Amino acid sequence: MAMSRLSQRSIGWRSRSTLLRPFWRAISTSDAPLTIETSVPFTAHNCEAPSRAVETSSSELVTFFRDMALMRRMEIAADSLYKAKLIRGFCHLYDGQEAVAVGMEAGITKRDCIITAYRDHCTFVGRGGTLLEVFAELMGRKHGCSKGKGGSMHFYKKESGFYGGHGIVGAQVPLGCGLAFAQKYSKDETVTFALYGDGAANQGQLFEALNIAALWDLPAILVCENNHYGMGTAEWRAAKSPAYYKRGDYVPGLKVDGMDVLAVKQACRFAKEHALKNGPLILEMDTYRYHGHSMSDPGSTYRTRDEISGVRQERDPIERVRKLLLSHDIAAEKELKDIEKQVRKEVDDAIAKAKESPMPEPSDLFSNVYVKGFGIEVFGADRKEVRGTLP
Repeated sequence: MAMSRLSQRSIGWRSRSTLLRPFWRAISTSDAPLTIETSVPFTAHNCEAPSRAVETSSSELVTFFRDMALMRRMEIAADSLYKAKLIRGFCHLYDGQEAVAVGMEAGITKRDCIITAYRDHCTFVGRGGTLLEVFAELMGRKHGCSKGKGGSMHFYKKESGFYGGHGIVGAQVPLGCGLAFAQKYSKDETVTFALYGDGAANQGQLFEALNIAALWDLPAILVCENNHYGMGTAEWRAAKSPAYYKRGDYVPGLKVDGMDVLAVKQACRFAKEHALKNGPLILEMDTYRYHGHSMSDPGSTYRTRDEISGVRQERDPIERVRKLLLSHDIAAEKELKDIEKQVRKEVDDAIAKAKESPMPEPSDLFSNVYVKGFGIEVFGADRKEVRGTLP
């Protein structure tokens, strides 16, 4: 693929990443305005496509590299922990799709909401979650983001607008439209991004929620992370029309190169502006997962190893940013390797701390089951107590 083109611009953008660390500030980065043109054009349905010229800066590009490298290392470490039986149950990894999580954050604010399915570790970190919260939750420990009780499918960070992490296929979309309804009602000029995979794109509840969102002009952006395989089924075998950005029919859509972090940033910024003025929009992120559907899926029985390695060589989101940084003398190869070494250390330190975190108490099984004041405080409580609170 052709490399992106870099040029000076008069308007810049300051990095807001929560993952930024001081150690790499020795790299010659600045907030001087730059423009990068995406190598793949946007494809629009019932709307004007945004410009391919994306405003950025050298410091933002370094931040992108670091954030995606951190996410990649985190997911690879989770793979090893699962194989060592320190992580049990379900575990769905995101490596390959990091540009969606990082680019989305660059195009919106923490006041906007994100809700997604169970491939959610990197989205959680992008919303400000810590590595300790990730690994402790995966290992079922108290310091996890859900106190070790939810696992891979149930990551939440409500204070920064992250509403999960949902195990029921497609169920997060109507919930996301509900969040958008609240935002419109509150008139706070924020939007909700509801993410789902191509495997969930045929769910009836998705179309029902989209219909209501369009009727009421809700600030909802439905994001199909199309990694081309719903579990082990290729998109062309499951969908008569795999052009997911057109699926809304009466709702505008945009197809985005989901392996290009700057294209994702541009698309999400465009989508937010559109949704606040006109109502819902569908974004199809053309991306790819390197692991199988989950850790129980080797990922190579329904696709070839050559296909996976081909995507790595031609479209990998981290390597794309690495090439930009090197070709425009923003960073040297050694400096980027130092970033990767530091990322590895951060991940290893977080894993060590997560291993020291205690398991939840058995009594915690009965907490957070019912909302207080709704009649039954704790399932399994004293029979007289329960009987006395029933209507």
